Amino acid sequence: MRYALYFTPPKDDPLTSLAARWLGRDAFSNEIFSDMAIGPVPDGHAELTADPRRYGFHATLKAPFELAASVNERDLLEVAADFAAHTKAFVIPELVLGQLGHFFALVPGSLYQPLQDFASNVVKSFEPFRAPLSQYDIARRNPEEMTEPHRANLLRWGYPYVNDEFRFHMTLTGRVPAERQAEMHGVLRQRFADHTGKPLNISGLAIFVEEERGAPFTVRSWLPLADA
Repeated sequence: MRYALYFTPPKDDPLTSLAARWLGRDAFSNEIFSDMAIGPVPDGHAELTADPRRYGFHATLKAPFELAASVNERDLLEVAADFAAHTKAFVIPELVLGQLGHFFALVPGSLYQPLQDFASNVVKSFEPFRAPLSQYDIARRNPEEMTEPHRANLLRWGYPYVNDEFRFHMTLTGRVPAERQAEMHGVLRQRFADHTGKPLNISGLAIFVEEERGAPFTVRSWLPLADA
């Protein structure tokens, strides 16, 4: 079993519902949506969203990890509840549709330091709960192809994109072929128009769980931040 600390809006937030239908699965309820239920979608939609559908709509704060031998799930939930209660909610000034390489995601309009600090605090605060990566998990990341900072982060924190290398993103697709990217951008721009160009409340911390390797990630607990 693996756990992850993610940001996702609350279960009843309109963005959560919209993103769940776009991806084809709700991580809170594990409800599956067929293409017929979510309206017009591009050809190959199910394949193009397969990877983010398994993980659920989220932004990674602390990437999936197995628990250290000295702790259990109750310990994690208790510390997470205390962390959330003592961490103030805040607002990202603007959410926009972004393209990161070959995939699309909702991202901040510009680097926002309170968000960077929040993510770094999550990574460091919950490090005692993370079991060391196996050699298999290190190897599958292809560390020899990483930059030195990414490789160092992988070995120290279990994930390349933390602290100074962290970039908040809520993934909406897997890899989109180059010839399909303009089409996908247009579809997503229209689909998420009600939520882009506007602020995003960072109001909670979510604990996701993967019951076994390859299984869908689901929300184990969604914890409101202070003053949310």
